[in-house]
Amino acid sequence: MPRANESTAKVFYKGSSEDFVVFVDGIDILNNWRKDRSIPLSSVVNGFKIFVTHKHGAQGIMDGASKGILETEFGTSNEDECIIKILENGEYQATVTRERQDDTNVANGPVGIAR
Repeated sequence: MPRANESTAKVFYKGSSEDFVVFVDGIDILNNWRKDRSIPLSSVVNGFKIFVTHKHGAQGIMDGASKGILETEFGTSNEDECIIKILENGEYQATVTRERQDDTNVANGPVGIAR
């Protein structure tokens, strides 16, 4: 049974010292929020977590952004303010992960071995 072929929406922000990523629910809600700030931020982001990719672009390994990194880049360590700056100035990107096939019941042993 194929798994993991879901779309992922994120906003990528190329900073001066780091690259930042915030996951969002979709382009429609992001564009609506950019036009109308009365929409709650919780309706836009998919978790209040900022990731850094250590200057490896949007596809790099993502680690949580420390308060020091946020302070250096945005002048504040308040994550809500940093998320707003990333959403305002970042680039929206959507990807679909590649499908993969896994064993459905590993208790039966490896697939393809005659018993």
